[in-house]
This record gives sequence, structure tokens and C-alpha cells, in this order.
Amino acid sequence: MMSSYQTRRKFLATIAFLLAGILPATAQERRVYVPPSLDSVHAISAEHGMVVAQEKISAQVGADILRRGGNAVDAAVATGFAMAVTYPRAGNIGGGGFMVIHSAERKEAVAIDYRETAPAATTANIFLGDDGRPDIAKSRDSALGIGIPGTVAGLALALEKYGSGQFTLAELLQPAIALARDGFVISDDMADTLPSWHRRLARWPSSAKIFSRPDGTPLREDDRLVQSDLAETLMAIAAQGPRGFYEGPVAEKLAKAISDAGGIITSDDLRSYRAVIREPVRGTYRGHDIVSMPQPSSGGIVLVETLNILEGFPLSDLKQGSPASLHLLIEAMKRAYADRARYLGDPAYVRAPIQTLIAKDYADRLRAGIKADSATPSREIVAAATPPREGSNTTHYSVVDSRGNAVSNTYTLNFSYGVGLVAEGTGVLLNNELDDFTAAVGASNAYGLVGYEANLPGPGKRPLSSMSPTIVLRDGKPVLVTGSPGGSRIISSVLQVIVNVLDYKMDVAAAVAAPRLHHQWLPDEVRMERGFSDDAINELKRLGHAIGGTMEQTSANSIAVTPNGPLGAPDPRTRGAEAAGQ
Repeated sequence: MMSSYQTRRKFLATIAFLLAGILPATAQERRVYVPPSLDSVHAISAEHGMVVAQEKISAQVGADILRRGGNAVDAAVATGFAMAVTYPRAGNIGGGGFMVIHSAERKEAVAIDYRETAPAATTANIFLGDDGRPDIAKSRDSALGIGIPGTVAGLALALEKYGSGQFTLAELLQPAIALARDGFVISDDMADTLPSWHRRLARWPSSAKIFSRPDGTPLREDDRLVQSDLAETLMAIAAQGPRGFYEGPVAEKLAKAISDAGGIITSDDLRSYRAVIREPVRGTYRGHDIVSMPQPSSGGIVLVETLNILEGFPLSDLKQGSPASLHLLIEAMKRAYADRARYLGDPAYVRAPIQTLIAKDYADRLRAGIKADSATPSREIVAAATPPREGSNTTHYSVVDSRGNAVSNTYTLNFSYGVGLVAEGTGVLLNNELDDFTAAVGASNAYGLVGYEANLPGPGKRPLSSMSPTIVLRDGKPVLVTGSPGGSRIISSVLQVIVNVLDYKMDVAAAVAAPRLHHQWLPDEVRMERGFSDDAINELKRLGHAIGGTMEQTSANSIAVTPNGPLGAPDPRTRGAEAAGQ
């Protein structure tokens, strides 16, 4: 059975540009999300397996693999490569990300880290100007911000270790190759975002010729996007596996294009890249097991720490969305995000007190400092630093199959369409992910999180991330698969989906559609989507919370697993998100 869900809503905001289309730090896609009536929102059912993704063609590619006997990992790999073609603003083989897998057959869970790494020539001061201050153009708008891509290695590793064995990598690549070679009609989110970001892409002739009409204007809705060079690159991967990307002609073209643009990635950097299998971060909440991503993602650690704090409060006795419940969410977020800033980074380079941060007794101590009748100023939680930022243009998809396997995958290029550079002759759109490093202690990156020494740039290092692919288990079986894009708002988004489902017993679609808020310690302000009552907002202000701007886009494409089959919740915040089942 194939089920799908689409929303048709034009976005209400546009992108501000500076100098030849280069984005300033504050210019992002300010989409005003108007939540539907939650009583009218219902999940999409399927009899067996399901893929929920931000882009419908790729979701259907993954669902087709499930119908043909593949497992959740097979479907996730096919979906990931397809999104590199159909969702170029975040789907990628020129970026990286994280995957959490629950294997029912092996009765184990693993995390696959395919985060981008810094090239060997990276120095701690690479993103500083002559005056010793962070130069944001270097990390955000130049080829110096490109990290060594990890997606090809990560997806191939997942398939090798946890695929069903029924499909080869070449077979799973065929839909992506066909979509790139033959093209597809632009619609939905790509039609909404490409015109706004086109000037950034058009700085690079190799990108402009792919994403432009003959007259130089951006491709628009109902135009066909053909990516012949990308098809050739995918064919090289199909023929040679990851070596077809990290070695040989494709790697040489990638290195040359990056060097010509002023970057420092070499063929040796590409050849030396490795994805890593890691032990997930594990926690418990209300009798459920939480399985999420470890460092170099901060997501799982901050998520478990926040849930531990909240577990000591009777949230189910409070109305969902009430001032009392929102106050507790905010106060818990502040404390966990402050620890993120101070302690976390690439585990190969820093030794963070992880077991302390995710311990129940540590949460008890943090919880004791939360006052029911007033907000705690961030400066009282830990010494203040400058306001933080982090890239938001990521994408998440969730997959379950009929065998009890589940995959939660989040990957990214950082900014929408990354740095905007397509490496000549490859079709590969490259990331600007190294902006997620802290350029200097206390400095801010593109969208918002304080960093200390633990996240300074360095050769081979993986920048700290907020990506939080998460699987919730009950009695060893998946009950919820979730995650989101959104930079620093990823963790708070995943948190609220979990709380809505487990504490408030909401239908998963309503849990995803409900308005969300965010606090990340610094700046000391609450960002809120539309949909909260004026009474709730006024009460939060009375308690001492500063209400800032709107919460930028997240898209928590999630699946609830029930005895009657999976229930898919494509996030209505993105036009074209889909739940495709079998």
C-alpha cells in the first residue's frame, strides 16, 4: 500500500542578500509556520514499512525498496542517494551527517558518523582575519569552509554492515542515477527555495549552468532539472563503491575545483576519509529507551540530559502548551545547552564528561535549580559568552520495515545549497560545514551556538553538530523514529516531539505539527513559532522569559510504530514532505 501526504502552502518570507547574493549571518529562510488545528491532523498508516522524508520522490524511492524486500537500511541508503539529486539544498553526496540504526535481527543499535572532516592543512586560526577576529566570509562563503564530504562513505558503510544483502550498492543507486540523468520536474520545497538562493549559486559558473534557465534566471516550478555530471559521478560510485568518489577521476575533479576556488582539500584528504561506527548515546525516559547520536554530534547528549531533567516533573499533569509546561521545557533546555557549549566536540580531540552529563543524579541537581515561578537568567547558569549560531539547512528522514528494523538519518550541507559551488565535471554540490567550528573561543558561527576550545578547527577534526537522529524503544522494540533539520533548534524539536508523544499521548502527526519553541542558553531568549496562545506568551513574559524572534524552520519527519503497523508524520512545515508506505 502506498500512502502519501502533501501540504500546498506558499512560504511567506524571502531571503535578504548582501553583495552578489552572499548571505549575511542573519539572513535565513524565515518561514512563518501556521500550525493546523491539531484535531484535524492524523498520521498516515501503512501495513508494513514506511519512509518519511522531506522530499516525496525520494520517499517513494525508499518505499519501493521496502516493497521489493529490502530492509530499513537498504531503503535509507536508496533514499539518501536519491535526495542528493531531488533535494539539493540539503540532500547530498557533497556533505555529511549521522545515522542511527536499530537492528532487530542483531538486537543492537549503532550510530554511523559520516560527518565532514577538516582537511590536513587546517589550522586553529584558519577562519580569523588579519586583525585576529573571526572572518565570517571565510567559513561561510568561501571554499575554505568546505569539509571533506562523508555521505558516500557513510551510506556505503551502513549498507555493508546492516543492509539485508538483497541489494548491492549499485542497485540502490539506480533510481538516483536515473533521476539525475533524465531529470525531474521542480516542485514543492525546491521551487520555494531555489529562486531565493540562486544568486548564491550563480557566483560559480559551474553551478549557474545547472540551476539556471538559458536567460540566467533561476529554474522555477515546473521546470526540469537535469544533472548529467552528477549522474556520471553516481555511476562511478555504483561501479567502484566509495573508491569511485574518494579516489580516481571524481576525486581529482573535486580537489581541483576546490583548489581553484581557494580551498585546501586535496586528493589525499579525500582518499583518507573514513566513516565511523560509534556506540549510540543511550538514556531512559518514562520507561522508554532513548537511542541517539553521540559526539561529534551534541544532539544525543543534550537530548538525554534535557529529558532527564524533565523526567522529575509531572508533565502529563500539565496541559500541553500551557505556560507551566513551556516554562519547564525552557528551563531544562537552558541548562543542557549551556553544557553543550562548554564541554562537547570531536571525541578524537576532547574528553567530555559524557557519563556525568547524562546521569540521572546530575539531572537531579540541575532540576533543583529550576524555580516554578520565575525564569533563571542564563548568566546565572554559566558565565556568558557571545551569542551562538549554527547552520540550519539540513534534512531528516525516518525509515521502518516490517522486520522491526528502524533507521533515523540526518544529513546536511550546512547552508541551503551549501557553499553554492558545484565541483566542475562532477555535479557535486559542496558544503560549507566547517563554519560549525568555533572560529575563536566564544565566537559565533552562522546560526547560533557558543563554542569553546573543544570545537576549534584542526586537521582531521569533525565540527560539533546538533543533528539528533533518534529512535525510542519500548521493551527493545521501536515505538518512535524521529529527527529534524534546524541547526541549534534540532535538539529542541526532537525533544518536543518525544514529550508530545510520550507525556501527552498525542497522535504522532499532531505531535509533529504542534507549534514548537526553543531556548539554547545564549542568547537568553525564547524563540516561538506561531500557534501559542497570547495568554501563554504573556505568562512566560511575566515569569521573566524574554521572547525573541520566530523559531526558524525545522521539519521533524517521524514515524510511530504501533501493533497495527507504522504511522507516518511528514512535517507540514515543508512543502512536499511525504510518508510513503508499503
